[in-house]
Amino acid sequence: MKATFYDVKLRKKVDADVTEKVKYGKAGNERFAFKAKTSDGRNLTKFVSKKDWDAASV
Repeated sequence: MKATFYDVKLRKKVDADVTEKVKYGKAGNERFAFKAKTSDGRNLTKFVSKKDWDAASV
């Protein structure tokens, strides 16, 4: 699955393949995110809604 991430080093948006779905926080106070890697190995994180997180197939 592809997603658009903001690359801080390049200061622009990039498209990358989502490698995993992550859930942060305690029950009732959770945040949902997609993780990816750039071509040079840096990590990218994008916080998304629960609806998008549930719909994603990774």
